[in-house]
Amino acid sequence: MKNAKSKGNRWEDHYARKAKKDKFPARSVYKLQEIQQKSRLIRKGDRVLDLGCAPGSWLLYAAQLTGDSGQVLGIDLKPVFIKLPSHVSVHTGDALSREDHLWESVGKDFNVVMSDMAPATTGNKHVDMARSHNLCEAAFAIARDILVPGGAFVCKIFQGDDFKSFSDEIRKSFRKHKIFKPQSSRKASREIYIIGTGKIGTGKKKEVENVGT
Repeated sequence: MKNAKSKGNRWEDHYARKAKKDKFPARSVYKLQEIQQKSRLIRKGDRVLDLGCAPGSWLLYAAQLTGDSGQVLGIDLKPVFIKLPSHVSVHTGDALSREDHLWESVGKDFNVVMSDMAPATTGNKHVDMARSHNLCEAAFAIARDILVPGGAFVCKIFQGDDFKSFSDEIRKSFRKHKIFKPQSSRKASREIYIIGTGKIGTGKKKEVENVGT
C-alpha cells in the first residue's frame, strides 16, 4: 500500500512540476494535450467552449491551438484567476443551468465543446459514477445544441454501468468516435474520455475507433 501511494505521489509531483514549468495552473492540461495529439480536436480559428473551465489550463492550451483568429469561452461556478489571452473569455456561472441570460452571451456555432467536469466524490463508487454520467449527459445536451455540423465533443466520464449507453449516444452523433485514457491520467482512476469528431445527422456512415483503452 505504501509503495502504491508513493508511486501515486511521484506521478502527481511529476505532472504538477511540469505544469508549473510550462506555466499552466493544473496538470490536467496534459490530458487535453494527449487528446489533441490523438484526435486533432481543436484547429486554428476554431470557436471552443470549455465547460467547467477552472482553474484554466484547458482554456490556455485551447487558446494556443486556435490562435488569435479563434475564440475560446469558458464557464465555471469558480472564477478563473490566471491571465488569459485577448481571444479567451470566462463566464462565471452554472454551465449546466441553461439560463437564458448566460447562453445569450455565450451564443452558438461552436466548433468544439469540451468538458473535464467531475462530480464531488462521495467515496461510493456507484454514486460517483452515476453523478459523472449525469454531468456528461448534460454536457452532451449542450454540445448537440450549439455545435456546428462537423464539430467535435470531448468529455471525461467515470466508467460505470451507464458508460456503454452514453458511449453509444456519442457514436450515433459523430462521424468518428474514440474512447481514450491519457497516460497522464492515474492508472487506478476510472476516468476516461469519450471523443466525438465530425458531428453529423442520422443516416451517414460513421467510423468507430477505440484508442488506448
